[in-house]
Amino acid sequence: MDFENKILSREISQFIWEKEKTLGTAESCTGGRIAEAIILMPGASNYFKGSIVSYTNEIKEKILGVSHDVLEEKTAVCEEVAIAMVKGAIEALNVDYAISATGVAGPSGGTHEIPVGTIWIACGSADDIVTLKLEGDKGREMNLSNATTQALQLFLNYLTERLKDTGEQDLG
Repeated sequence: MDFENKILSREISQFIWEKEKTLGTAESCTGGRIAEAIILMPGASNYFKGSIVSYTNEIKEKILGVSHDVLEEKTAVCEEVAIAMVKGAIEALNVDYAISATGVAGPSGGTHEIPVGTIWIACGSADDIVTLKLEGDKGREMNLSNATTQALQLFLNYLTERLKDTGEQDLG
């Protein structure tokens, strides 16, 4: 795990733990890497409840409640699925916040419409979710590493923005 992810995990940990909130992840292409980065911090068990690695559409549907129709019409690599994965993880894991990732890490599996390196990340609470689309193939390992770092950064930005927007020291 790289140094940048450790710093991001530490900052996330401070926000979540201090506010007595909980976190979970729903990961497809990243296969648990986001969860791995989060648990680098001692005491993560105080706020991190778990992760659902939903590598197949069957698991996305059955455990996370992602719509079969959306998966059929838009594939698993779309913003709607990333959002549904966050909502599904919040419900399944009984957490305040969740982070999700779904995409095509490569080296194969891409299409003309959804090329290798396309990864959707989402995070937030059940009624306030932000998303980010990553594009560009840098090779499987770099695609996965970048997605993990970008997911942590997106969530940290989300937490920071919510604090700034409310002017309060409470996240919910």
